[in-house]
Amino acid sequence: MNKGMSFSKEVKGELAGHMGAARHCRMAELAAMMSFAGQYGRDRQGLYTVGFQLENEVVLRKCFTLLEKTYNINKNVGISEKEMQDLYRDFGDLQGTVDARFLEKSCCRRAFLRGAFLCIGSISDPQKGYHLEFVCTKEIKARQLREVLRGFDIEAKTVLRKKYYVVYIKEGAGIVDLLNVMGAHVALMNLENLRILKEMRNSINRRVNCETANITKTVNAANRQIEDIVYLRDHYGFQKLPPALRDMAQARLEYPDAPLKELGERLEPPVGKSGVNHRLRKLSELAEKVRG
Repeated sequence: MNKGMSFSKEVKGELAGHMGAARHCRMAELAAMMSFAGQYGRDRQGLYTVGFQLENEVVLRKCFTLLEKTYNINKNVGISEKEMQDLYRDFGDLQGTVDARFLEKSCCRRAFLRGAFLCIGSISDPQKGYHLEFVCTKEIKARQLREVLRGFDIEAKTVLRKKYYVVYIKEGAGIVDLLNVMGAHVALMNLENLRILKEMRNSINRRVNCETANITKTVNAANRQIEDIVYLRDHYGFQKLPPALRDMAQARLEYPDAPLKELGERLEPPVGKSGVNHRLRKLSELAEKVRG
């Protein structure tokens, strides 16, 4: 990922370079752009104009490229009444949803989502968390977006934020699916690599935490055993212990950090781990009795 560029910008840069081969796909993408960011107007000479409320230069360029490819409209020249009628016929007054005829084919629904994301979408830095959203001005537009997403088995939720209807996806898997549907394959690979790294890091952390907990448990147990053995030596006397327990007590004092298996190997004859455990438990029980 380019350090100087946000992940959102990278995704948009990739999607802006994705030009649908078929006219129907270009129409669907343009329909989304018109619905979510387009505006009609008139200039000082009274000529009709069409524009887009967008700050991203790359996306703006794509909007006008699609207008030019699809309607032969040049952004530097005013729009004729006939061209304006064509736009109005296809896109209406831009207040409602995109006409269903633009969303009949699966490839067109993909293009629609691509156009929507370019105009009103954003995605958080995946290093920090997974969150992708579309900010809609109208509830009906948010609802249409969710329906199209659902058609690709992508579950999104809507929340009202100030006066906007925000359609969002929080699961990493859902975001990966959407990037795939829109055709942002490079961004998808970057995101997947980050997800794998994150998962590996989490897994290593879990293992380290688990091992640390086990070591702590072992150390605490060994400390308790030594305390009990020292107490027995001072208040009971090793000579009173049966030979097996006496050898065990002396081995533990001599090798305070040794794990049970190693401790058993140092006895004569050697004893297995469960045998060592049994003898140490007997010593602790005896210490408790003497204390009592």
